[in-house]
Amino acid sequence: MPSPREASPELQTAMAEIASGINTTIGTLLPETSEPENRLIEAMRYATLGGGKRIRPFLVCESAKLFGVDHLRAKRVAAALEFVHCYSLVHDDLPAMDNADLRRGMPSVHKKYDDATAILAGDALLTYAFEILAEPETHEDPHVRCELTSLLAKSSGLNGMVGGQMLDLIGEKSKFDVGQISRLQRMKTGMLMSFACEAGAILGKASEQQRKALRNYAFDLGLAFQVTDDILDVEGDPAETGKEQGKDTKAGKSTFVTTMGSEQAKMRAEMLVHQAIRHLHVFDSRASTLKAFAMYVLERRK
Repeated sequence: MPSPREASPELQTAMAEIASGINTTIGTLLPETSEPENRLIEAMRYATLGGGKRIRPFLVCESAKLFGVDHLRAKRVAAALEFVHCYSLVHDDLPAMDNADLRRGMPSVHKKYDDATAILAGDALLTYAFEILAEPETHEDPHVRCELTSLLAKSSGLNGMVGGQMLDLIGEKSKFDVGQISRLQRMKTGMLMSFACEAGAILGKASEQQRKALRNYAFDLGLAFQVTDDILDVEGDPAETGKEQGKDTKAGKSTFVTTMGSEQAKMRAEMLVHQAIRHLHVFDSRASTLKAFAMYVLERRK
């Protein structure tokens, strides 16, 4: 695997612009109020506006660009997806799950507020995501809105992220092989990334061939992302990652690194990234930013 480096200036600019736009959209969707429940809104804003790489929103917006989708619609879908992602982080950090004190270098939501508020903030973010997708502002075609809603439900639920999280908990007490870890991570991480890429195609009413290409790109990218995450858990600098080093190892979790070793894991990540890039050939040069992003995932340091 190449030596770690930052994303290219062009990719950094693209990611920064989309992150800024998503932050604005999230702020608009979560206005503060003078009502007593504003504490809940504060916690939701803290969970969603406290940093983060905005990888999934970036993939939504970049895939949508391939089909000329209106950027405001893309940002609404991207924000809804980020709400689901952030809710999962809030709940993952709870004492009953990962018991994490820090998230993105700051106190986790249950540490900043309390356990009950964190649970409610996660619940509210999850349900609000589907409300956003169901609204006509997201797309004038109700069939598109229904398809987005259905796919996000499948990607985030029993057979997706939540099911993957259950396997992750089981993996703390059971030894998983590489195949089991790959299935776990395809569910826990890959399904939401798949939704991110396919959402742009759904908004643009793309062909099945184009949707399949983006879906396959996302699955390989999601696995590569998790492999590099496992590597960073062992080798990363907490000052850069914003997370405690060796947290997964201390929890006894089966990871790509604990199962394969660091060098084999790095080789697996490189193979997955190049495989992901090959799926984009149907878009020619139009997918250059998505290809560059795949290389960034391989070489990231945080």
